[in-house]
Amino acid sequence: MKYAFANRVRHLQSSAVRDILKIVGQGNVISFAGGLPDDDLFPLEGIEDAFNRVFKTGKKSLQYMETEGYRPLREVILHRMAKKGISGFTSDEVLITTGSQQAIDLFSRIMLSPGDVVLTEDPTYLAALQVFKSYEAEVVAVESDDDGMLPGDLEEKLKQYHPKCVYVVPTFSNPAGRVWALERRKQLIDLVHRYKVVVFEDDPYGELQFTENEVYTPLAALDDGTRVMYTSTFSKTAVPALRTGWITGPYQIIRMMAQAKQANDLHSNSLSQQALYELCTHYDLDAHIKHLIEVYKSRMEIMVRCLEVANLPNVHFVKPKGGMFLWIEVDERIDLTSLLDKAVEHGVAYVPGEPFFAGNPKKNTMRLNFTHATPEKIKQGMNLLTHVISTEMNKHLVEIGE
Repeated sequence: MKYAFANRVRHLQSSAVRDILKIVGQGNVISFAGGLPDDDLFPLEGIEDAFNRVFKTGKKSLQYMETEGYRPLREVILHRMAKKGISGFTSDEVLITTGSQQAIDLFSRIMLSPGDVVLTEDPTYLAALQVFKSYEAEVVAVESDDDGMLPGDLEEKLKQYHPKCVYVVPTFSNPAGRVWALERRKQLIDLVHRYKVVVFEDDPYGELQFTENEVYTPLAALDDGTRVMYTSTFSKTAVPALRTGWITGPYQIIRMMAQAKQANDLHSNSLSQQALYELCTHYDLDAHIKHLIEVYKSRMEIMVRCLEVANLPNVHFVKPKGGMFLWIEVDERIDLTSLLDKAVEHGVAYVPGEPFFAGNPKKNTMRLNFTHATPEKIKQGMNLLTHVISTEMNKHLVEIGE
């Protein structure tokens, strides 16, 4: 049967990560592919207690609520953001969303017309690329290094393209795990003010920081409240299933996003919002996050050590200072997109880096998640993965006679 879909559906793409997860879920494969927190570390008792507290408030807890979200939770979010240096906002400038992914979608819905330009890092968050392209925007990559966007190239593209926004994940980025240098953050803020452009700061991983003695100031804390939209989520620090994120920024934009949300889902899950409020006020969420950091840092160290011991030639990576991912670039002759099938056959999976690029993709890159697998599985999986890569490298050396 042939259906008359809207023209915009031609821009919809399946998620490369979700497609891989379907494949590895069918067999006995050690997966470093998904961006998953560890199920065993979920605060089950705290969540149970939080929902029980909500139900004890009576039937009113089951009613509709305002689109912007549960106000007491918004007040808690303001307090948590203030600890990061983000201040000057009120609860009317906080919108609760169904995960931070919806924040990207709502922002795009109200800001992007077909042909509008969005500037991004390269590589950048795959799902954000999907959203921008679904609204028929043109995504233009800004040259980046391990410290963030290169200011010279950013300014040139601000002049050339007159973009609607700049999308960045400056703290423990997905997929590259980068942490922008403070000077790069300040330069970005200066440039978006100079060229009157909105910057969308996506910060889902910022609280998963492995180094206590360093401060990674959010862009929103460097701004005067007029140019930065800041979004984050409880998915990485509490549990993903509650699907609760938020966005804050200039009231005019938040208000328009709320109106778009009314046309989308009216409001995000009200029970989840109330339960999160109870969790934040009757459970030591900060202690829980500290425990997550200890476990995830240990697993990251194991993964990095396995890579170092393998001693693969022409391999570049930066040891993560937080977050959930390790980004690896191998010999440029190795096509890690094509090599995935062979890796899965050997019992290990990763996400090829190719789909994360807005510009020219590098097929010799991959993203590894270190938060979901146990230490034993990480060791086994890395042994399998480095063996597959080493075998492929040796094959290329033989082919060219080295």
